[in-house]
Amino acid sequence: MSSPRILSTAETLGNLLDERILMLDGATGTQIQALQLDEAAVRGSRFANHAHDLKNFADILCLTRPDDIVQIHREYLAAGADIIETNTFGASPIGMVEFDLAPELVAEINAAAVVCARQACEEFNQRTPDRPRFVAGSIGPTTKQMAISTQVDDPSFRPVTFDEMVESYTAQTRALMEAGVDILLVETVIDTLNLKACLFAIGRYFEEQSHRVPVMVSATFNEGGATFVSGQVVEAFWHAISHFPLLSVGMNCALGPDSMRPHLETLQRIATTRISCHPNAGLPNEMGQYDLSPAEMAQFMGEFADAGWLNIVGGCCGTTPDHIRAIAERVQKIRPHRPSASDHLLHLSGTQPLTLRPEHNLLMIGERTNVAGSRKFARLIQEEKHEEAIEIAHSQIVGGANVIDINMDEGMLDSELEMVRFLRLIAGETVIAAVPVMIDSSKWSVLEAGLQSTQGKPIVNSISLKDGEAEFLRRARLCRHYGAAVIVMAFDEQGQAAETTDKVKICQRAYRLLTEQIGFPAEDIIFDPNILTVATGIEEHDNYAVNFIEATRRLKKLCPGVHVSGGVSNISFSFRGNNVVREAMHAVFLYHAVQAGLDMGIVNAGQLAVYEEIDPELK
Repeated sequence: MSSPRILSTAETLGNLLDERILMLDGATGTQIQALQLDEAAVRGSRFANHAHDLKNFADILCLTRPDDIVQIHREYLAAGADIIETNTFGASPIGMVEFDLAPELVAEINAAAVVCARQACEEFNQRTPDRPRFVAGSIGPTTKQMAISTQVDDPSFRPVTFDEMVESYTAQTRALMEAGVDILLVETVIDTLNLKACLFAIGRYFEEQSHRVPVMVSATFNEGGATFVSGQVVEAFWHAISHFPLLSVGMNCALGPDSMRPHLETLQRIATTRISCHPNAGLPNEMGQYDLSPAEMAQFMGEFADAGWLNIVGGCCGTTPDHIRAIAERVQKIRPHRPSASDHLLHLSGTQPLTLRPEHNLLMIGERTNVAGSRKFARLIQEEKHEEAIEIAHSQIVGGANVIDINMDEGMLDSELEMVRFLRLIAGETVIAAVPVMIDSSKWSVLEAGLQSTQGKPIVNSISLKDGEAEFLRRARLCRHYGAAVIVMAFDEQGQAAETTDKVKICQRAYRLLTEQIGFPAEDIIFDPNILTVATGIEEHDNYAVNFIEATRRLKKLCPGVHVSGGVSNISFSFRGNNVVREAMHAVFLYHAVQAGLDMGIVNAGQLAVYEEIDPELK
């Protein structure tokens, strides 16, 4: 008779979460403040002569006063915590810069913190082996921001690059993983682009090491329900990170549970993973103290649990072991939240969400912020008249565009630089930042630069089989890691497809590669079967519009779940200068293409003729 298989820590954790609500600990910082340590006590002998004050860097206590940290963990475990967070909130290279601490200390601090948490957990595991406790490696947001500028006079300024942030998060991830955490907890997220860099770093580390642990994400929202710095509403935030396989997503800090209620309700409704919540003990009073009592907080959290919203619950600023004990007693017999099932729709986001639903007529993608398609926009970018260029984007949205296509492919421009600069500039424009962007380029380096500058969920335009399957899949994987939907052109190693059969064949091949080899969701695949110019004087071009429409019809049947897009103005290039004819051609083409299944089109929003109003003879 074979021995029973020993469950992994991740499996054990998952099984427990299916059975009951698990308790996270409370505010380590609050307990450290209660120790009333002065600067000398925090520094210890090792850092006595350090050039910078360290009292506000609590993570250093894992090296200078580890016994205090272990005791804090013990108190939360005794109060009922199942998951203990390491005291590593700021222990990343970028997080430690302001304290003038060497990056070499990152590994040591994180390892020491895991030892403290593990020691406390193992003590309780030995006493009650049927109730395991888990160590969650805490990863904070750092003191830098990428989604918006931190300089009033320069909206394109960012104090750190995406790659620098990835390297910083990688260093902390590596340290926590090598020290043996059970979970990675990315918490107090105030900037979604920072979070995307963190998830990119974690995902890359997991792949390189062929070892992974469950990942929790917890964001911080203001009373209006937007991320505290980057201004993304809850649903847009979820769409931006939903590509990453998470143990849970949740909310913490900034708000008390009463203010958090409507935003948590939204999150638990739309998220397809488990839900965590560890709010502050109310909002701070005039003295900076938190007034919500353990009983009051337990009542709020109990109501959330009764509603079926919670899987993991704990406390943030102002919460003590007494708060955790009261909450644990209140929720101990309540069934955990059951995650929502995926609706398999295309979800995009800027600071606001955008969902393409079956009843949607046509998603309009504004084309005028494209240097290759708009002489005016190209001139403004070349002359660095960015305020006027931004106004073009604004006018496209006012004209009805749901998404903004941004292309900087022009020989006289540094395309990567201009793509990044423009995306950073519009991030500070409320109306424009609300909508998703389409990052458009024929150069992969430009596409990737754009992906590293976008906090929402964008569309990449485009990837193709032009450079072979290996490169196609490499780029597709990266698009997925960055959290983007992709446009796939009907273009392979032999060239651009013009005939219906070739369009369908290439797209079907790409569909199989994406869905079967890398698990790319069908709803995030958008085919562009090439809208090519008609009426060029070459007879074989005359059927190009019909070829596109027929290919669209077939692809929607043969590739379940995908979407179809195209650059509509391509159809009428032969009539440049004759806008009346061009606008009529666009309207007639769209009338038939939408009926065949076209989901979205790159258009000059606000200048589309209405099909029913076109002169019958012209039509």
